[in-house]
Amino acid sequence: MNQKKVAFHTLGCKLNYAETSVIGNNFLKRGFELTDFDSKADVYVINTCTVTENAERECRQIIRRALRRNPDGFVIVTGCYAQLRPEEIQKIEGVDLVLGTKEKFEIFNFIDSFQKKELACVYVSPLDNLIDFGPAYSPLPEDRTRAFLKIQDGCDYKCSFCTIPKARGQSRSEPEDDAVIQLSELISQGYKEIVLTGVNVGDYGSKIGTNLFNLLKKLIKVDGNFRIRISSIEPNLLTDEIIELVATENKLCKHFHIPLQSGSDKILRRMQRRYQTKLYAERIEKVKNLIPDAGIGVDVIVGFPGEDENDFNATKELITNLPVSYLHVFTYSERPGTLAAQMKDQVQKDERKRRTNVLRLIGARKKYQFYSEMLDSKQVVLFEHKENDGSIKGFTSNYIRVKSNSNENLTNKFAEIQLEAIENEFAIGHIQKIYED
Repeated sequence: MNQKKVAFHTLGCKLNYAETSVIGNNFLKRGFELTDFDSKADVYVINTCTVTENAERECRQIIRRALRRNPDGFVIVTGCYAQLRPEEIQKIEGVDLVLGTKEKFEIFNFIDSFQKKELACVYVSPLDNLIDFGPAYSPLPEDRTRAFLKIQDGCDYKCSFCTIPKARGQSRSEPEDDAVIQLSELISQGYKEIVLTGVNVGDYGSKIGTNLFNLLKKLIKVDGNFRIRISSIEPNLLTDEIIELVATENKLCKHFHIPLQSGSDKILRRMQRRYQTKLYAERIEKVKNLIPDAGIGVDVIVGFPGEDENDFNATKELITNLPVSYLHVFTYSERPGTLAAQMKDQVQKDERKRRTNVLRLIGARKKYQFYSEMLDSKQVVLFEHKENDGSIKGFTSNYIRVKSNSNENLTNKFAEIQLEAIENEFAIGHIQKIYED
């Protein structure tokens, strides 16, 4: 009997990638062989996102792509899009199973066979009283350098543009001791970088009597040669304690991803964000004062309802003046069921696109400037894999993408490198020292 093959495709955030790993290992334990999504597989699992309109469109395209590889492939769709609009997915030709947030970790409880269906089966339960945390990690074998550790899920914030609370339920956290055990297991398996993930990581512990600072203090005490990267944290939850800990502890990456969304206080209020630009600027200043080499990423939403030219200029000015390292620019798109979708003064789509392009150019300049400031410095890089041209690539603690040449395989090793030039999306440098395990 031939071994069945399963392929996965993940859309959206790092949390989705962590959860895809959990689902993947459930298949591996049942004797499935993992294969590339662009290969012929018996089962295709698509873990979806619903943050933007493009994510949903991409989901539909991916389903069609899978069926081109194997028209008889069994297609499972789960994730946030599946939770929020399962009926839409059920209507897509070729889909066999739609699973919601509660159900995605129990796929095999909802399958009698992997035979194609005339109409997809849908198992999506409401999230009104969801308190289960779900599996926190389970890495897939193809990435032996980086693993995601889910420490938090859900969100109690009510941002007017966001559907995630409806798709993932209320904020909840993994107990500290469980997180420490899971981190230890990942380190024992050889992973060198652990990315802490969640919907609202900074809210970790708010309902179990602790906080992210306390968890970080416990995690860095785990023995081993590794580093921890915080995936994203709201500016109002990035405390002085956390910044000071990152500044002094080598096991914590000198990198923060801090969503801004808008540089206009008027728009931040309409977004129902929990901070104003003054606080945001103070957080950036605090980070750079204590960690001058810190990499700082920023999320921005462009073209939010009511954003006039003055608001957009305020965003441009704030970002230009802040010592941030790169931007993730999102063009606002109406999400059904959100307050923002019902607001008046919607910005024309061509104007949203124009503003997006302007900010992306600013983001490219910011990234080049940050890389340039780091030239001639020595940085510790975790290398990922060797390329066919003999080069090897990786990331620094402060999230600079590095490429270097080496005669030996440095995959999953830390090395000190002196940055000497910028080439395309990479900083180029020579290896000064290799750190042995």
